[in-house]
Amino acid sequence: MKHPVADANEESPFGSLSADEFYSRHSVSHGSEFITNSRGLKLFTQWWTPLPPTKLIGAVCAVHGFTGESSWFVQLTAVHIAKHGFAVCAIDHQGHGFSDGLVAHIPDINPVVDDCISFFDSFLDSHVPSYLPTFLYAESLGGAIALLITLRSGDSAPKRSFDGVVLNGAMCGISDKVKPPWPLEHLLDIAAFLVPTWQVVPTRGSLLGVSFKEEWKRKLAIASPRRPVAKPRAATARELLRVCRELQGKFEEVKVPFLIIHGGDDVVCDPACAEELYRRAASKDKTLNIYPGMWHQLVGEPEEDVDRVFGDVVVWLTTRAERATNQKSAEDGGAVPE
Repeated sequence: MKHPVADANEESPFGSLSADEFYSRHSVSHGSEFITNSRGLKLFTQWWTPLPPTKLIGAVCAVHGFTGESSWFVQLTAVHIAKHGFAVCAIDHQGHGFSDGLVAHIPDINPVVDDCISFFDSFLDSHVPSYLPTFLYAESLGGAIALLITLRSGDSAPKRSFDGVVLNGAMCGISDKVKPPWPLEHLLDIAAFLVPTWQVVPTRGSLLGVSFKEEWKRKLAIASPRRPVAKPRAATARELLRVCRELQGKFEEVKVPFLIIHGGDDVVCDPACAEELYRRAASKDKTLNIYPGMWHQLVGEPEEDVDRVFGDVVVWLTTRAERATNQKSAEDGGAVPE
């Protein structure tokens, strides 16, 4: 089944269709609402569910990356997953998409993790029966957030344990090819302390230019009126680098089943770090797919490669959903409710 990005053009993720026409074409329903977090910020959330006769077989909570949002490319992948039987939900992080907050500013990742857990818990309680399996799908920085969600314990942990995580170009380590040049990387602590919101941190070249292989998809990314194009803020850049170091120190603690999909020529998030996660993680069910020649944004590849990659994602999710449902049925000593 083709990925919905095939319907897009360089101006709109829906191409020539209206939003309602797009959802109807892909046999999904759509809903959205603003929620208010513990810090008083209004955050935008939305979800997609399959229309009958497709049966609901599980749920997927999607986590977008830095400078991304839930209403552009992530939405297309969410629809692709939803039409295969999953209720998919997503939240715009603070300062991203339609959510409140200083644009593209995340000086501390932990409140963002809290926001995700709070919304995902609420959505699953309201829309997804407890007997159905749940998964995370995450891109770039979202991959780091998803791993941190699964590593939470105690009162701060999600109400439901996730049955698996799909990590797409996960930010387990930022490539040296785009890190701030020396000595600025080592002066970030000073800059972040003195002027935390200063948009001063240069990267080595345009991130969009090295993320999307197809030019029209790069233009579509830029076409979003909510995508920031300015340099990263000092405190945010420092936090992204810190999160990578924190995760790399906890790879052995990762126990959740996961699928890694990563471009072999990704010069934004280092594929070597994804490979290290795969080697060191304690997960008993782990799969590593490094796609030679592909870039950071796998949805930005040519159509046949996009269908191949996200076909792998759907197979992985549906297989694990069936496995988890059968296990739940066996544990309950009978059939899972229809």
